[in-house]
Amino acid sequence: MVDFTPTPGAKPGLRSIAVGEPSHASPADVSDARDASDTSTVFPSCARARALELLRVCDPYEKAAGVTTLRDAVRGGGAFWYPARRFSLAADGGADEGIPGRPAAPALVSPRELKQRAVTTVEGRAALLHALAHIEFNAINLALDALWRFDALPAQYYDDWLQVAAEEAYHFSLLAAHLKTLGDAYVYGCFPAHDGLWDMARRTSGDWLARLALVPRTLEARGLDASPPIKAKLSSAGDKAGAAILDIILRDEIGHVAIGNRWYRWGCERAGCEPVETYARLATQYGAPRLRGPFNLEARRAAGFDDAELAALQAGE
Repeated sequence: MVDFTPTPGAKPGLRSIAVGEPSHASPADVSDARDASDTSTVFPSCARARALELLRVCDPYEKAAGVTTLRDAVRGGGAFWYPARRFSLAADGGADEGIPGRPAAPALVSPRELKQRAVTTVEGRAALLHALAHIEFNAINLALDALWRFDALPAQYYDDWLQVAAEEAYHFSLLAAHLKTLGDAYVYGCFPAHDGLWDMARRTSGDWLARLALVPRTLEARGLDASPPIKAKLSSAGDKAGAAILDIILRDEIGHVAIGNRWYRWGCERAGCEPVETYARLATQYGAPRLRGPFNLEARRAAGFDDAELAALQAGE
């Protein structure tokens, strides 16, 4: 079976993952296209190339709208995945210029520098909503990165992560619009933010299995635990509209984490490795944060974590 982890000493970059057949979503057999020149004449209407373009877009609203347009194009047969296509940018040792595209604000700072504000004030509620919007903006970038960076996967993989990207774009749009209702001064970028989610994406840029283990199944799954208490804070502050957005986010994020679980197990099966032990190894190798309770076990079960994984989580393993 294929080993999905990088060979010791190898440069980070795209790895070829053995799968049965080229994508049925491609308009032609692209099984011999790995070494073809990287041009639109070889890969017409390439959805993965468009995902890379969107990843580099700096304007968050343009990015969010573009993701929705791309999803509709793929669904309507106007764009195709080309799983065999490789992008030379991914083999440059991780120095991905312009990735991800971000607006000039918010300023990115250490989490320790972020000021805590009471949600009983308008400013505090705005800061909380802004932090959530920043997470969702980062989540759009993470899903787009999963589309272009990793090649030779089944078409369903790309379909899944494009749907994730579109739903994250919807979440961002909801939060950004609600933020503006609190006052003209409150727009995305008005508070500083941190870069924890994308930092792990950088670390795992050359290891597909680690990316699945440590981004959707670790950092994004943390949102399953955080959503109920955040909703409770907004509700207690009288922000019913904000609390309703949290319900939408939790519903969709369960599905996103389930997608991460499904493809992680798919990868473990083909690599011949045990999921719980492999997760612990990857978490140590890439310096994943140790998660602390309380955990939303109901949501985590709905997202596909099994009893062995939940027991290891609760034991701090």
